Amino acid sequence: MPIQLSERHEGKVLEVGVSGKLIAADYERFVPEFERLAKQHGKVRLLFEMSQFHGWNAKAAWDDFKFGVKHHQDIDRLAVVGEKKWQQRMTELSKLFITAEVRYFARTEMETARTWLETN
Repeated sequence: MPIQLSERHEGKVLEVGVSGKLIAADYERFVPEFERLAKQHGKVRLLFEMSQFHGWNAKAAWDDFKFGVKHHQDIDRLAVVGEKKWQQRMTELSKLFITAEVRYFARTEMETARTWLETN
């Protein structure tokens, strides 16, 4: 399964683990969960963990864009944990499109990323 979702820090942090290539069905699982948490807590903090991640198919890329447009103000912090230089560049580029604090972490810094998300 290319996407795994789990809540942390009393539901204020949503961890999204992705691998392979994301498809539209992945967003059908992710978006309602994110919206539930945003309704419950206001803003949500996201940890986006990429492991052997190969991007999005065309429909999923469009769904990702629509999600960002609709929910950019619902994200308080975004931690991206990756393993490739292109993932780090993608994280830097995302700062242009959302109002959240955004940071990139190497895979070896997973606990640092979680601590950053869970600290006020």
